[in-house]
Amino acid sequence: MSIPESSRLQFTPDLNICRILNGMWQVSGAHGSIDPDKAIASMMDYMNAGFTTWDLADHYGPAEDFIGEFRQRWQSTHGEAALDQIQAFTKWVPRPARMTRQIVEDNINISLRRMRVSALDLMQFHWWEYRDPGYLDALKYMVELQTEGKIKHLALTNFDTEHLQIILDQGIPIVSNQVQYSLIDRRPEVQMASFCGKHHIKLFAYGSVCGGLLTEKYLNQPEPGRWDLDTASLRKYKNMIDAWGGWHLFQQLLATLHQIAQKHQVSIANVAVRYVLERPAVGGVIVGARLGRSQHIQDNAKVFRFALDTDDYAQLEAVLSQSRNLYQLIGDCGDEYRR
Repeated sequence: MSIPESSRLQFTPDLNICRILNGMWQVSGAHGSIDPDKAIASMMDYMNAGFTTWDLADHYGPAEDFIGEFRQRWQSTHGEAALDQIQAFTKWVPRPARMTRQIVEDNINISLRRMRVSALDLMQFHWWEYRDPGYLDALKYMVELQTEGKIKHLALTNFDTEHLQIILDQGIPIVSNQVQYSLIDRRPEVQMASFCGKHHIKLFAYGSVCGGLLTEKYLNQPEPGRWDLDTASLRKYKNMIDAWGGWHLFQQLLATLHQIAQKHQVSIANVAVRYVLERPAVGGVIVGARLGRSQHIQDNAKVFRFALDTDDYAQLEAVLSQSRNLYQLIGDCGDEYRR
């Protein structure tokens, strides 16, 4: 199986990526145990199908180690040149503290060693506390490491528009910002998307299928209790649905998505992902991969075989317009992590 050329994006001059990124939060331990050998075998399946781009982080359990092992096995079966086919985007999420060159370089070196690479394709930086300006020091040191060849490109995770502007004003080159973006959470459309479009920054969206809630499994189902939701993702996004409009309105959305999905002969999750992929400034959507436990390779491939039309958008907007304004309730992108 292969996916069409429309699945690719020339993200940077040296990085051609798949627009559905394989999310590795699911190996962090919050979604059940993972068998390493089965996980690596599953990664080979994703790569062979054309899903070549991976989203991970220093704190996603063994994710960086899995990338290192996967790269070694890919090289052994396909040759060293084939390593260029893999794009692995990690994150550094330090505790707010004084940032020195040594601290930054030591942490970058850990990721380099675990992933078995000489340079990180994309370092996505997160900072918990805006009142601590150490994030600017960290980013400036990362620019130095970029100049020295240890980092190819700098990016952010869950920064709001105001602080993205502050970073750009410091002359720090940012190529992307990873944010929560879905039919439920459309906060990026208020400020972030237009700002990023103006500054040639791509958005990488996560949460676009709400941890699996935006699927047929929950259509026409009673509202689940907390203990009915067995992963951290399901619990997280159920809380978001509660803030957005509640289970009754969510069922209306699922019913509408089901109609659209049947029309295009795809799944509800496909429609949810396609909606976000078609939004301005979005470079890609991160879809979680429960490596070695379940695969969605064939279903994910369908995202690139249809497009939403004006009738689809009208049907969706009729439901979405009834929801609460999450921007007013929560704030800009990432503000939920700093309340």
